Amino acid sequence: MSVNKESFLPEPNFLTSPKGLKSWLLTLDHKRIGLMYLFAIMFFFMIGGIFAVLIRLELLQIGETIMSADTYNRMFTLHGAIMIFLFIIPAIPAAMGNIMLPIMLGAKDVAFPRLNLASWYIYIGGSLFAIYSMAHGAVDTGWTFYTPYSTSTNGAVISMTLGVFIIGFSSILTGLNFIVTIHKLRLPGMTWFKMPLFIWGLYATAIIQVLATPVLAITLILLILERTLGIGIFDPAMGGDPVLFQHFFWFYSHPAVYIMILPGMGIISEMVAVFSHKRIFGYKAIAFSSLGIAFLSFLVWGHHMFTSGQSEYAAMIFSFLTFMVGIPSGIKTFNWLATLFRGSITFEAPMLYVFAFLFLFTIGGLTGIFLGALPVDIHLHDTYFVVAHFHYVMMGGTVMAFLGGIHYWWPKIWGRMYSEAWARVAWVLIFVGFNMTFFTQFLLGTKGMPRRYFDYLPQFEGMHGFSSVGSLVLGAGFIVMAFYLIHAIFKGRLAGDNPWGALTLEWQTSSPPPPENFLKDPVFTHGPYDYDTVDVQRTV
Repeated sequence: MSVNKESFLPEPNFLTSPKGLKSWLLTLDHKRIGLMYLFAIMFFFMIGGIFAVLIRLELLQIGETIMSADTYNRMFTLHGAIMIFLFIIPAIPAAMGNIMLPIMLGAKDVAFPRLNLASWYIYIGGSLFAIYSMAHGAVDTGWTFYTPYSTSTNGAVISMTLGVFIIGFSSILTGLNFIVTIHKLRLPGMTWFKMPLFIWGLYATAIIQVLATPVLAITLILLILERTLGIGIFDPAMGGDPVLFQHFFWFYSHPAVYIMILPGMGIISEMVAVFSHKRIFGYKAIAFSSLGIAFLSFLVWGHHMFTSGQSEYAAMIFSFLTFMVGIPSGIKTFNWLATLFRGSITFEAPMLYVFAFLFLFTIGGLTGIFLGALPVDIHLHDTYFVVAHFHYVMMGGTVMAFLGGIHYWWPKIWGRMYSEAWARVAWVLIFVGFNMTFFTQFLLGTKGMPRRYFDYLPQFEGMHGFSSVGSLVLGAGFIVMAFYLIHAIFKGRLAGDNPWGALTLEWQTSSPPPPENFLKDPVFTHGPYDYDTVDVQRTV
């Protein structure tokens, strides 16, 4: 292998070979496609984050602060829609999954490379519709697009929902591609129970993507038809049923919660083992719990509708099923803790995000049990308690796992290390800022503060102000992170092929990997977590 004298990185690598913008735009290399997804979703994460800070600045004190009530409604709708549909759903599967899944399987690419590239262009096409809707009468319905308001408002509901509809096809095609790749392209010797647990998380996620996303697509098409043709489907003024929209929407959107969190759980499984230097505890239980969560995710959508007037017997069943989701999630959590027990733990940046995940996601999961209990949910529904719970699960869970994965695989992708000192500074700011922002909202919710309100009573001002200051601390953490990660690409010290001493296959190729992933066929000689039998050295 030759060495690039300017960068001292191995040549060829997928970043530089082949060269030229056209080679990127028409690439079939899963790693390049994954990087293009990563750049796009991080752009939308930045946009959604700016909207979030503006929302909190408006709520800093009583009365109008920096925007009108109508602008506020549009702002929190765009924040939610961008963060859910353009960032958090594709973040780990489409970006990190695309980059790492084939290498971790010992394959040269995904099963359908052209379909993979088409998925990215479909995602970009849907995103353009969403951007158009921001500039032309931004939506003010909330990210759930609840009827009948969404059928009558003057906002750009059609273009926004059409954008989400198009992005759904990208999700379906990516899921289909991953399922076939996992079934057909595993390295000889890599049986189902020798796959990395990140792959199990992606596999369960792909099943949900393929089965649940068409329901959302149909729902949004019906909403568009009702707005354009006046067909009475959801609007009671035209003979429709608005609760039917809620059933359709949540039948997709609750499984979508697990599209977001399951691959994050897979990342956590990888990092817990690597930075504990210990075999993962209960491998099969963690693997099957991913499939168990995927199955149960289709059965609990009604817990979002306890106050909608549905049958009390249906509500009881949904409440019981909601508690059952805690079983496979608890299996994962206790197995991670058992892996940490008596492990030789090191505290690099990826492991810090593991601990953040375990702390924050546990709070999110436990408060979900509160909301799954009928008498408690009646009082807490549509309050800031729900906002806090949702963010502890989605950001405290998925985003923390995503950030851990970024730090874990950044040296593999770019061949260079980031500043560990600055990474710890960013982690402290993010962890402290997050809890300042959202733990306060649990207290606001229990005291009766409704969500989505532009203004509030004087007794809530102190906690709203504290929450808003926390959002600024949180934003500062992300700015610091962006600085040192970008700096690492150009000026970071060389990472070596295996800076963490990990056992999965992606660490057996060069950093960055060559276009074909491996210069010679990899050999599967041990399991991904055999730290008690395999001596592996770090290569920083």
